[in-house]
Amino acid sequence: MLIPSIIGGLLIGLCLGLLGSGGSILTVPLLVYLLEHDPKSAVGESLAIVGGIALIAAIRPMFQRCIDWPSVVLFGVPGVGGTVVGVWGSQFINGEMQLLIFAVVMLLAAGLMLRGGKASAEPPTDRTPRDFILLVLEGLFVGVLTGVVGVGGGFLIVPALVLFGRLPMKMAVGTSLLIIALKSGAGFLKSLDQLTTDADAMNLSVVATFILIGGVGSLIGGSLGSRIPQQRLKQIFAIFLLVMAGFILIREGGALVAIDDIVSGRAPATEGVDSN
Repeated sequence: MLIPSIIGGLLIGLCLGLLGSGGSILTVPLLVYLLEHDPKSAVGESLAIVGGIALIAAIRPMFQRCIDWPSVVLFGVPGVGGTVVGVWGSQFINGEMQLLIFAVVMLLAAGLMLRGGKASAEPPTDRTPRDFILLVLEGLFVGVLTGVVGVGGGFLIVPALVLFGRLPMKMAVGTSLLIIALKSGAGFLKSLDQLTTDADAMNLSVVATFILIGGVGSLIGGSLGSRIPQQRLKQIFAIFLLVMAGFILIREGGALVAIDDIVSGRAPATEGVDSN
């Protein structure tokens, strides 16, 4: 379990440092498919892991003045409130459906990034009240999604900051990291109240390993990201979303179709038998 946790933490940190996102896109599948954690507990663990790594990764952008503080407030505060609501609502949704919702929203975010215009090179100086309202609404929506599917939300925060907040890609990355840390921390604290059974118990040693290794990976990713052109970084981000969404849809969609066939009588239910 230690080696997968080290590899997973490093990958998550690299993605967060490079793209300001992708940590939770990797964390939930890694915990569920590689470490075989229960989907419900993986959601809570993911919030703790991504929030911790994002906070470490945000240190470099803060020193480089690559964080847009008005966006942190306008997007982050509604996001924290939305995350608490989302975590509460997640108890009414099964784990498989949470993963499918996760994948569909990733596809939408990838489409927005690929369709968006050329990435800005400088922060906006002519924001309108409409821009601020859009940021608040996006923050609330992404916060709810964060709580429902256990994601930091960077895969939606970055497109929102680029397309609606009109931030340069690199500044959107730094701003996203701080927002992710705030929202994930709130979601993790709320999820502790709902994970009460043994099956839902979080593995805190795995969480700590991911955060420690991921923090190192995030610093490496941040250094690499500063050398990549804005538009190329945007394209890498969108392609990454498409690949991860496709994997989850194929894996979880096939399982749900099989269950539906059994329930509807289109396929017989099978039971394990002793071959001896």
